[in-house]
Amino acid sequence: MRDTRESRLLLVLLVAIAFALITVDIRGGEESPVDGARRAAATVFGPVEDGVASAVNPVGNAIAAVRDSGERHDRIAELERQNAALKARLGSDDRNRSRVRELDNLLKKAGAGQYGIKAAEVIAIGAAQGFSWTVTIDAGSDDGIKRDMTVINGDGLVGRVTTVGPGTSTVLLASDPDFTVGTRMERSDELGFATGQGDRPLSVQLLNGKAKVKPGDRLVTFGSRADRPFVPGVPVGEVIRVDPSTGNLTRNIFVRPYVGFSKLDIVGVVVQAPRTDPRDTVLPPKPTPEPTVTVTVTPSPAAPSGAPSGQPEGE
Repeated sequence: MRDTRESRLLLVLLVAIAFALITVDIRGGEESPVDGARRAAATVFGPVEDGVASAVNPVGNAIAAVRDSGERHDRIAELERQNAALKARLGSDDRNRSRVRELDNLLKKAGAGQYGIKAAEVIAIGAAQGFSWTVTIDAGSDDGIKRDMTVINGDGLVGRVTTVGPGTSTVLLASDPDFTVGTRMERSDELGFATGQGDRPLSVQLLNGKAKVKPGDRLVTFGSRADRPFVPGVPVGEVIRVDPSTGNLTRNIFVRPYVGFSKLDIVGVVVQAPRTDPRDTVLPPKPTPEPTVTVTVTPSPAAPSGAPSGQPEGE
């Protein structure tokens, strides 16, 4: 359509007519003269709109489904996060219960030996490039810790304090090759010196080359002068091997330590020695051996000559 004076006048006229119809329709309300035309248009275009809606609605439903699916995914993710947090909390509770048991065992050991202790937590292990077996604990001089104090846990001898800072200390473990402690055999009182061998059993040199010792015998610390670096009576370990006697002045045995040095957590530094040597009272009770069942077989009496077996004589 060419942009002429007539076309512009026609456009203005159509716009004016449209506004006039809108005004009449609004003022007429339900009695509007164009209501019939509106109904006729609805009759004509209604089926078309319905068909279009039928075609479009599944797409809308799919979009809604995708949106709901995203919400469900977010909900599942949230539930999974809460579940993971719950598992972590339960794991933490299990660890706390384990630590409570460790502390309880430590306090029982300290009570049995009458040791005054300062409980501490292992917070670090020795540097991997070093050849010493050490750990760092979160107690130091501010807590009354001093060099050459005995360190124990609920199982027995852990080591001795070698370096002390204001809030931390270094403990040389009994498994270290530079670690040596005087020992005493349970009941026999045979004396010796135990030396660490890393992850292998402790090597103990008994002062009596003819000492009678066997696997299963147990050792405790002999103690040091003025109770430093070692207090007496701390469980050391159990004999697992005895070298044959060679007639020498000393005899070598090998001892499995009670303490698991690779899983230390709660320890106690003995800050006050017992008034008297606890001897063997700190050792755990020996397990009661299971009773041996003995079966006695009584032979049945031989049958008389000429009589069938199992029948009374004379039949």
